Amino acid sequence: MKYTAKEVLQFTRENDVKFIRLAFSDIYGALRNLSIMPTELEKAFNQGIVFDATAISGFGRTASSLVLKPDPTTLSILPWRPTQGRVIRMFCHIYHEDGTPFSGDFRRQLVSAIDELASYGLHASIGLECEFYLFELDDKGYATTTPHDRAGYFDIAPRDRGENVRRDICLTLETMGLLPETSHHERGPGQHEISLKYVSPLDAADQFLTFKSVVKMVAERNGLHASFMPKPLKAEHGNGMHINLSLYRSNENLYNANTSQQVHAFTQGILGKLPELSLFTNPLTNSYARLRAQLSKKLVEPDERSWLRLLTGHGDASRIELRSPDPSLNPYIVFTLMLRAGMAALEAAGENDQPINAEMRAKALDLIPTTLKGAIQIAEQSSFLSKTIPYIFLEDYFDVKRNECMLVEESTDHYVQEISHYFDTSIT
Repeated sequence: MKYTAKEVLQFTRENDVKFIRLAFSDIYGALRNLSIMPTELEKAFNQGIVFDATAISGFGRTASSLVLKPDPTTLSILPWRPTQGRVIRMFCHIYHEDGTPFSGDFRRQLVSAIDELASYGLHASIGLECEFYLFELDDKGYATTTPHDRAGYFDIAPRDRGENVRRDICLTLETMGLLPETSHHERGPGQHEISLKYVSPLDAADQFLTFKSVVKMVAERNGLHASFMPKPLKAEHGNGMHINLSLYRSNENLYNANTSQQVHAFTQGILGKLPELSLFTNPLTNSYARLRAQLSKKLVEPDERSWLRLLTGHGDASRIELRSPDPSLNPYIVFTLMLRAGMAALEAAGENDQPINAEMRAKALDLIPTTLKGAIQIAEQSSFLSKTIPYIFLEDYFDVKRNECMLVEESTDHYVQEISHYFDTSIT
């Protein structure tokens, strides 16, 4: 159900809501929130809530104070909080104190990209398949790198010890309005995958951040640690996040027949920009440990080396599947870049646009960077990125990522450094 501000105020009064979390993402994809009391909710809708932006990653250079205004359509009850004195959460848009939109609000940028796509008479839906590991805790309650089980792909209990945890995750997601479709044990020991139903790109981005927080919360409730780190175990399979995208004109899925010039151009636009997108689809040094391993025939079959696949079926089953991203990404930025890459190709579309073929995929594969440093170098030269993301945020992002590269390069053991830096963070 999509609420209005008036309905949220009424819901709060009638359902013993005592705390409201105003949620947003920093530039790196970490979920942040500020809690307010019910007495402040009407003010939040009308004027917004001012917060100190100086300590938020990527925000401090542009403003010392910013304003959060909740989006009432994103109202969700946090089911792990008490039923008496409920806690609800809404995602927010971000403004300057003078009321102008904050350019680092990438959720708003995604809304703009969706609106622009609509001007072509098109809309997209996105379904996500997200992998994660469950690890044991030590006697002090801290995360270890010992997997919760030794099961493999599609195994069942008792070998699969995470069956009840996945069930708990899916039921919790359902109570929050998300629609998990499938869940199973993945290839790695203690590794799992849950797929989410196709929704609009904005809802998909909001739901991805909700999904990660639910997985971590449920894991903790079961005495475990959930990790979305791209490759937390050196010798095992990494965590990917496959992004499935369907493109529609009215109610017609253009990927069903795959004969539309628009769909060919849109798909080629995304494929052609994959090297430039890599810094955001795979934003950690550890991301490239996963990508390099995935390119090895020792770990995967050759046909799984394609980063973008066209899959045809019925309804939303007809789609492109982008396989290179991992769960450490910022979904608002990545979905915006995908839509804008597709639209840039629509602008330049010609009569000779052809369906994606093996030669095109192979060319894109050869250009995908295999290190974070390589991804930075490509991104720095990208006019597409500089037109899409305000340069002041790109500059900060480059600096942070260069520092991550330096920390790993200067360490005596790259894997140990990555575990220290990435294993238990708000992003992974």
